[in-house]
Amino acid sequence: MPTIKATDGTHLYYEEAGTGTPVVFVHEFAGDHRTWEPQVRHLSRAHRCIVFSARGYPPSDVPTDPSRYSQAIAVTDVLAVMDALGVRKAHVVGHSMGAYTALNLGQLHPDRCLSVTAAGCGWGSDPDDLARAPEICESIAAMFRDEPIAVAAEKYAHADMRLTFKAKDPRGFAEFTAMLAEHSGEGSALTMLNVQLKRPTLQEMETGLKAFRVPLLVIVGDSDYPCLQGSLYLKRVVPTSALLMVPRAGHTITMEEPCVVNQALESLFRDTETGVWKVRPADAAA
Repeated sequence: MPTIKATDGTHLYYEEAGTGTPVVFVHEFAGDHRTWEPQVRHLSRAHRCIVFSARGYPPSDVPTDPSRYSQAIAVTDVLAVMDALGVRKAHVVGHSMGAYTALNLGQLHPDRCLSVTAAGCGWGSDPDDLARAPEICESIAAMFRDEPIAVAAEKYAHADMRLTFKAKDPRGFAEFTAMLAEHSGEGSALTMLNVQLKRPTLQEMETGLKAFRVPLLVIVGDSDYPCLQGSLYLKRVVPTSALLMVPRAGHTITMEEPCVVNQALESLFRDTETGVWKVRPADAAA
């Protein structure tokens, strides 16, 4: 089983396919390395695609110490994967939880990023929801910690922002739910309480986002209501950003609308590598 060691000794499971310019994928809370399969199958025809499961997500290790989970650690884990595989720079594609990690990586280590994609980004950053965020995170963590994983997965998969996926593609939605049911309840709870709950909001990242110079693609489904405001915020604040809003699509965007996502990523990679993707002029409207 291919693994690399993170800086604290945690083993992270990874897979790779294809050759060419590297692309590193960073999954969402309800995902793992397998949820990027629609992207890997297509993009590995011309790129070296690397996926991994975050700590807390088998077959990666599931540390039981809460101090071994944080947004900062999530960023260093991406770097550990890149370093172990000899990747100096890559297109970094993040979804939801992984989008926050990708944004932080682009801010702190722009020299390691050819481009950054933030798909389904913004949950927990909407000013109207900030007061309730701790209660929501603690409730989700308790569900994954205390209930059988299959029960927790079924409930979590049926959040409103994922129901467009179920309506369009019941088979794909069932596959997504079955993969979620194979996760670690403990790892999910620890991730929710120590990464999701404690990470900085997009607004708290504003200074760094205004100075962001890596090409940034923001993707959001128009039915992904918890992420709409955050995605629009990124478009307004980040001078290198472009926003793709996908009609009739929800939060599980990479599996729900893989053709749209794959085409957008191909365009981003091409425009970045040819120098077409430019910083927005300071006096231009977002």
